[in-house]
Amino acid sequence: MDLHVELLEGHSEEQTAKISKWVGNDAKRFAELIHFSLYGEHRESLRAGWVVNIITEQYPQLVKPHLSELVSHIAQKDVSDAIKRNVVRLLQFIEIPKKLHGDVMNVCFDFLLNPQEAIAIRVFSMTVLHNLSKSYPEIKQELKAVLENALEHEEASAGFKNRALKILKAIK
Repeated sequence: MDLHVELLEGHSEEQTAKISKWVGNDAKRFAELIHFSLYGEHRESLRAGWVVNIITEQYPQLVKPHLSELVSHIAQKDVSDAIKRNVVRLLQFIEIPKKLHGDVMNVCFDFLLNPQEAIAIRVFSMTVLHNLSKSYPEIKQELKAVLENALEHEEASAGFKNRALKILKAIK
């Protein structure tokens, strides 16, 4: 399969399933998919990112060798919302290696504190931070303060409010 061609073929559940099945549990194919998700042209990146998330849910061990690159990539300026959203989304569902905890917390707090950031990126970031707060209870108060401030001073979406309130309840 020519992954480049398949990613540009179209965006449908069938095409996504076809690519996911082809990649499967193959580390080399997954690495190629990661490359397209980070460095492909916009449509390739969007479609590859979706497949990366699907495969990560099935085979979380495949993403571990790429986590450092993924986290450092989303920390850069001028990264598309799609890439940030896909990477932060998958961080919610995996065990993040300890050596990346600090970098992930910094990136997620930056996203969460930025009201100009897309809602999905902010919501996924608060979940990642809440997950990490179980290992780092000292960030719970900072997370609580950020969420309370956002709820009080921003025009938050229903999804943002719902997730923030659930996390605040779990923190207390």
